[in-house]
Amino acid sequence: MQIKNSYIILKDLRFYAYHGVFPQERVVGGEFSVSMRVGVSMASAMEHDMVEVALNYATLYEVVEHEMLIPSDLLEHVAGRIGQAVMDTFPQVTSIEMTVMKLNPPMNADSKGVGVELYIER
Repeated sequence: MQIKNSYIILKDLRFYAYHGVFPQERVVGGEFSVSMRVGVSMASAMEHDMVEVALNYATLYEVVEHEMLIPSDLLEHVAGRIGQAVMDTFPQVTSIEMTVMKLNPPMNADSKGVGVELYIER
């Protein structure tokens, strides 16, 4: 068997954070979600069934959570920081597909949210 690609997926992680360009967003905060698909080889984990050879989902979540706690004006900046932190923390990661969504944007629109999507390769 030959594995062509393999990914770890974190879907719709929810955070209450203080991102936005309006002063009120920095005071009251808002709801955000982050989803990511992280390219990483799973060959060793599939063969050995040992957590030590797998990318730890909990640690990946902690990296995302840490970056979400740092207020930023722009979601682009938040996504870039998350991507860099994941790449720095996990040298085995080859790519990241990520969306960062502001779920209740202050723009008088009926929507499920606004956000950014980013694709990063090592």
